[in-house]
Amino acid sequence: MTSMGKTRRTMSAGLVGAALALTLAAPARAGETPTAATGGPPAPVSDRQPTSDRHPAATSDRRPALGWRLMPTGTDARFRGLAAVDRRTAWAAGSRGTVLRTTDGGRSWRNVSPPGAGALEFRDVEAFDARRAVVLAIGEGEASRVLRTEDGGATWTESFRNTDPRAFYDCMTFFDRRNGLAMSDPVDGKYRILSTRDGGRSWRVLPDRGMPDALPGEAGFAASGQCLVSAGPRDVWLATGGAAAARVLHSADRGLTWTATASPIPAGDPARGVFGLAFRDRAHGIAVGGDHRKDRPSPEAAAVTADAGRTWRPSAAPPPAYRSGVAWLPHARTSALAVGPTGTDLTTDGGRTWRTVDTGSYDTVDCTPDGSCWASGEQGRVARLIRS
Repeated sequence: MTSMGKTRRTMSAGLVGAALALTLAAPARAGETPTAATGGPPAPVSDRQPTSDRHPAATSDRRPALGWRLMPTGTDARFRGLAAVDRRTAWAAGSRGTVLRTTDGGRSWRNVSPPGAGALEFRDVEAFDARRAVVLAIGEGEASRVLRTEDGGATWTESFRNTDPRAFYDCMTFFDRRNGLAMSDPVDGKYRILSTRDGGRSWRVLPDRGMPDALPGEAGFAASGQCLVSAGPRDVWLATGGAAAARVLHSADRGLTWTATASPIPAGDPARGVFGLAFRDRAHGIAVGGDHRKDRPSPEAAAVTADAGRTWRPSAAPPPAYRSGVAWLPHARTSALAVGPTGTDLTTDGGRTWRTVDTGSYDTVDCTPDGSCWASGEQGRVARLIRS
C-alpha cells in the first residue's frame, strides 16, 4: 500500500453454506481469559470475555450473524501488517516498530518487536509458521527495510536496507517459503521490484525491462500489506492509485515481465485507487479501494476479475465506503471479506454484491487454510471472526 499520501507517506448466505460455516472461528470457551501483549509471560487483563465489535446484519432470513471478537493486545499501535498462519498462530506488524505474535488463538500476545525499531513503520508481515516471519518497514530511503526472524521474534536480522532515496517500498508477498517479492513506488518512471530466493535472507533488485511505465503521479498504497499479492508458484499482482486510472499490474513469471490493466475503482486523485487485492487462484481476484479520506465517498469500492486481471468489472453492489483490505474465506469459493475504517463487508457471490456485517474499524484481513479469519487495525485492534 503508498503510505497514504506522501502526505500519504505516514498512513498508507438461509445459511451462507456449510463451507462458509467451516471458515468461521468459534467464540472463546467459557473460562478463557484474554491476556495483554508483553515481552515476558502473558499477563491477565480481564476476567470477561473479549469485547466484540459485532454489528450483525439482519437475521430474519436466518443467515449467520458474523462479526469480530476483539483480542486485547496491550498496545495502541496501528497494525496494517497481518499474517495469519492458522487457528492458533498469527503475527501483527505496525507503527512504532511494533511486532506481536500469538500462538494460542489470540488469547495472549507476545511483543516480539525488533530492538531499536521504534522509529520504523512496519506495514507488512509475511509469516511461514510460529517461528519464521519477515517484516517490511516503509518509507523514503533507508526507512524502507526488511527484517527476518527464525526464532519467533527472539532475535531479528536486517536483510535489506534501501539506499536509494528515490525508492519507497510499500508491500511484499511470498510464493512459497523461499521465493518472494517486495515492491517500491516508481523509480525513474517504473515500479521497482525486489526479489528473494532464500526466504528473505537476501534480496536483489530485478531488472525493469519488463515493467510498463508508471502513470504520472501513480504509486502503491501501504495501507494493508495487500498492494502486492501472489497466487500459486509464479503469478503476482500489483495495485496502484494516485493517477488518472487505478490500475492492476500482473506478472506470470515472478516479477520479470508485467502487463497493466485499468480497474473501475475510483482514481484521478492522490487519495484514490486500488488499496488491496486478493486472488483465490491465478484467475479469480477481488480489488478494493476508493478514497481513503474520511469526508469523501467511495461509490465503486470493489471490482472483480475472472481472467487473472486482464479485465475487471465493478461490483454490482459494492461496499458502502472505502476498503483497504480483502481476503477470500477458506473452503468457500465465492465468499470473501473486505475491511476498512468504517466496517467489514461480506460477499457470497464472488465479489459481485456485498453486505455489511460489522461496523468496527480495521485496516487489513487474513484467513487461514484451516478455517480462521483475523483482522487488525488502529489502536492495537486485532480480532477473530465469529458467527452467532
